[in-house]
Amino acid sequence: MGDLLRDTRIHAVLGAIVVTIGVWLAVGAAPAELLGAVALGVAGFLVWQGTTIGRIWGWTSLLVGLASAAWPIATMVQVRGQTAEPSDEQMGLILTAVVAGLFASVFWTSFAVGIFRWIKRRETEQAEAKVKAEAADRQRSKKQSQGRR
Repeated sequence: MGDLLRDTRIHAVLGAIVVTIGVWLAVGAAPAELLGAVALGVAGFLVWQGTTIGRIWGWTSLLVGLASAAWPIATMVQVRGQTAEPSDEQMGLILTAVVAGLFASVFWTSFAVGIFRWIKRRETEQAEAKVKAEAADRQRSKKQSQGRR
């Protein structure tokens, strides 16, 4: 079970499901074929870009943030398709989509940036530790070679 949870492909599929649900919520009534294409495209993208589990969820969060930003636009397009002059109820729906979409977009995008910064900091720390270990090994081998003379 532990090895299964460390498999990046499983996380890519889960991330694709999350993004597809986000797109479905943003667009509303979407054809199943479109949602299937979104799921497959996102899964392929996450497998391609997601070399680690952290990167997969960083990209997933960023894509959900983009879907949240698209929600107000999709709502406006849907309302415009129904009528030329929106009613007060439709204007309220647009306002709700704009406020909630903006909040969700900022949240998920910020969350993604935080994940990517955490990954960068962790990679930098690992690289510094590797450099220090190599320097210590060189010092040891230098002392050993001086002791043999």
